[in-house]
Amino acid sequence: MKNRRNRLLSNGLFYILVFVILLGGINWFVGGSGNGGSSENISYSTLVKELNNGKVKSINIQPANGVYTVTGTYKKAEKAKNSQNSSLDFFGGTKSNNKVTNFSTTMLQNDSMVKNVSNLAQKNGTKISNQGESQTGSWISTLVMLVPTLIFIVMLWMMMNQGGQGGRGGVMNFGKSKVKPQDPKKNKVRFSDVAGEEEEKQELVEIVEFLKNPTKYTKLGARIPAGVLLEGPPGTGKTLLARAVAGEAGVPFYSISGSDFVEMFVGVGASRVRDLFETAKKNAPSIIFIDEIDAVGRKRGNGMGGGHDEREQTLNQLLVEMDGFDGDEGVIVMAATNRSDVLDPALLRPGRFDRKVLVGRPDVKGREAILKVHARNKPLASDVDLKEVARQTPGFVGADLENVLNEAALVAARRDKKEITASDIDEAEDRVIAGPAKKDTVISAAERKRVAFHEAGHAIVGLVLSDSRTVRKVTIVPRGRAGGYNIMLPKEDQNLLTKKQLMEQVAGLMGGRAGEEVVVGDKSTGASNDFEQATNIARGMVTQYGMTDVGMTELESPSQQNEFGARSYSEATAAKIDEAVKNILDEGYQTAVDIIKSHRDTHKVIAEALLKYETLNEKQILSLFKYGKMPENEDNEFPSESDALTYDEAKAAMEKRDQKREKVEEKDDKEDIHPLPDDHKNIDDIPLNPPSEKQDKNATKEDKKDDDQD
Repeated sequence: MKNRRNRLLSNGLFYILVFVILLGGINWFVGGSGNGGSSENISYSTLVKELNNGKVKSINIQPANGVYTVTGTYKKAEKAKNSQNSSLDFFGGTKSNNKVTNFSTTMLQNDSMVKNVSNLAQKNGTKISNQGESQTGSWISTLVMLVPTLIFIVMLWMMMNQGGQGGRGGVMNFGKSKVKPQDPKKNKVRFSDVAGEEEEKQELVEIVEFLKNPTKYTKLGARIPAGVLLEGPPGTGKTLLARAVAGEAGVPFYSISGSDFVEMFVGVGASRVRDLFETAKKNAPSIIFIDEIDAVGRKRGNGMGGGHDEREQTLNQLLVEMDGFDGDEGVIVMAATNRSDVLDPALLRPGRFDRKVLVGRPDVKGREAILKVHARNKPLASDVDLKEVARQTPGFVGADLENVLNEAALVAARRDKKEITASDIDEAEDRVIAGPAKKDTVISAAERKRVAFHEAGHAIVGLVLSDSRTVRKVTIVPRGRAGGYNIMLPKEDQNLLTKKQLMEQVAGLMGGRAGEEVVVGDKSTGASNDFEQATNIARGMVTQYGMTDVGMTELESPSQQNEFGARSYSEATAAKIDEAVKNILDEGYQTAVDIIKSHRDTHKVIAEALLKYETLNEKQILSLFKYGKMPENEDNEFPSESDALTYDEAKAAMEKRDQKREKVEEKDDKEDIHPLPDDHKNIDDIPLNPPSEKQDKNATKEDKKDDDQD
């Protein structure tokens, strides 16, 4: 009810309607409240004529402002003689064909005119009444003029005030910050709610400790970092991590987006920055969190407005506020971005954002911990193993994993289940990766067979070249824009890829076209997406990773895209790049064709199984590849191990890590470092346990003894 009332008051049409109603009320009160019907203004000559004709029932004569005002009533309704109404009708006057029952006119204070009207009235039986001069006529006329104007001004002010509520105070307060501090008691997010980021949490333990006990650091002359920059891909939990820091410290938390500072009025962003920091200092210790800071923190000098650009003024004010921090103010700025490469260098220098925390994609243990956090309020069946789900989702971030479990819950509810089973999670993974299934799509038998051999080709090549990736699932059920698809995921989390692994990926992507051409003998459009991915991999090998004869030069960089499409290399180099990319794709395709031809029987078995079952999982594909038949039902248990650390556990882990590092450094100082022997040309040839000094001396003695014997 309250929200509905607020929406009504913020609507401009509401105030216009109120204004019109008030004007109508004034119009009725002034012009028509005392009349039984409509009225018109007539001339003195018309009044005399109407009196002579005996049409007037009564008249009233009243002096006012040096003249006589004569008002009267007709015996019968008369046709209006003028096109305008005498009353203050803002909705339109009376038309000439309307009937009127009242009239009014004015005449000079002339005795002969008054006597003439009185005689005609007595002669024709018209009632005459007289009134003294009204003392309220002047102020009523003034009121009639002023009231609508005042009402209009008040309505306009209220409309502008409501329209400017986003600036926390109306139109005159655009420079005020929109953000309001969140009550520390209402912030329930803790470190235990942030999973998969244990090392990042250990980096932020010091921030929490400073906010809880600043004297511990100030006594030693330490300066806590003025700003902490959280950098990482979207969905990795940067905002959640900042909220957890505020929740653990129990301090006010100011959250604002970088785009909220900038408005169309120049200087508003800088004013809001000043207001935000002033408010945070008054409530210190506190945390200011700026999400997507690259909206205002981009490098200066790129805009057309120079130093007068609104965004640059906002950035300049932000730099000044952060640089002006003292150690005893207790205000810490945290910011999140996924484009730290575009931030201004002055923003990243020590004294501002002097601590950078990379919040990357979680590994398999981190994904399992994230799944456990999001599965707390979801009933899972006994066949669900979160470690296996984590193993099947490499590259997924926290937002993706939360979406998988949410989709699984929706699928289970759609199937009228009371628990979320492994099949529900499997369906949810497919929906997140490729979209909902289109099982009702009508597909011809020939096209279905072609898709089966296409996907079986991917599976065969992936099974043979299994060093890089493993085939997790193959299906011919259409999803999204794909008529069928296969999921080939890394065996484990990888940070580096070799040339051999990239070539295996290219060959695996070419396996679909190879499977079609070898068996069906024709080409189709179904491999377009495969070619797109394979081309991207091949072009990266040539232009970024230096894996071909073109040279070990970074010719193209994803982080430095030229907006005009200009290339940093010559036409001759571009021709070499195209030739190298083509050679990689041709080599991958030839490898896929050779594998398909050497495994024709297995390829046919997998394609027939796809036509029969439509979807095959990893265990079924391996059984078909090795034994030529579907496997028996077996349960594979993957015991889960990892959990999200609480604040105390993260703090203990940080202290343990520091102690371990100190011990290692002390041990390195005591031990001698053995140089690389000359006879070992390769680092792989170095023995794992190098000989000690005592062994070296004994060996020297034995060698000398052997020399003496010789």
